[in-house]
Amino acid sequence: MIERAHIRVHKEKANQYASREDFHKIFSEDTNSLYQLSLLLTRDSAKAEQCFVSGLEDCVAGNSVFREWARSWAKRAIIQNAIRELKPRASQSNSPLPGTVVPDIEELSSGPGGYFEMRAVLRLEDFARFVFVMSALEHYSELDCALLLGCSVPKIRQARTRALKEMMGSSNAALSQEPTLSCME
Repeated sequence: MIERAHIRVHKEKANQYASREDFHKIFSEDTNSLYQLSLLLTRDSAKAEQCFVSGLEDCVAGNSVFREWARSWAKRAIIQNAIRELKPRASQSNSPLPGTVVPDIEELSSGPGGYFEMRAVLRLEDFARFVFVMSALEHYSELDCALLLGCSVPKIRQARTRALKEMMGSSNAALSQEPTLSCME
């Protein structure tokens, strides 16, 4: 009797954790959003694919994670792989050359519910882009961003402020180029 109860408790605990199949399902169902996250971070389709695949591999081979946390764990794995790949640092400035176009941008930015201009995010230098994506889009705390990026919380705040100012500048410039309609037309 005690042995059956022990087996049942063991099975219940095992069912609380995400399995390989759970992660395969998440990466299959959320391919577009996970790839978009990877592309926003890396700004390069080949590196984005590499981070996506490495993220899946890390999730499948990694530590046990509660099933309810599996989706956020998948995003975290992609973020960690992108950080390892690009090594963004607060002291470096590596913004793209003007006119740099990332493949697949049109397809990804035309999806429903886009609340930001993808090109404006991709124009940010690496560190500011990572901070913006992690804090504003993925809702990581300042402390989590600082820990993952290996810097201080004030550096995270500065980078987020700089990113928002640059994006507002891009947004305002785009709006000033748009034709306006008057009420008289």
